[in-house]
Amino acid sequence: MNEVRIDLAHAVALGSIDDEDHHAVRELLDNEDPALRAAFLAEVRQTKDALSALAEIASTQPPVALRDRLLAAIADEQP
Repeated sequence: MNEVRIDLAHAVALGSIDDEDHHAVRELLDNEDPALRAAFLAEVRQTKDALSALAEIASTQPPVALRDRLLAAIADEQP
């Protein structure tokens, strides 16, 4: 798979494709040979897995006081 298709797979995994890229993905999945289609889908899956692992590692609990401040702000906005 070439670099352009790898970049396209990463964009799909991020959910950041535009109409032109969407057309390219559709064309790739509909018209290419099965091995290339499988490689593309594997790249998307691997990228999603890597992003998920990164999000899990980088996640932190919000400060305890944040919940109270948010609930108070919401209550202030209620009619």
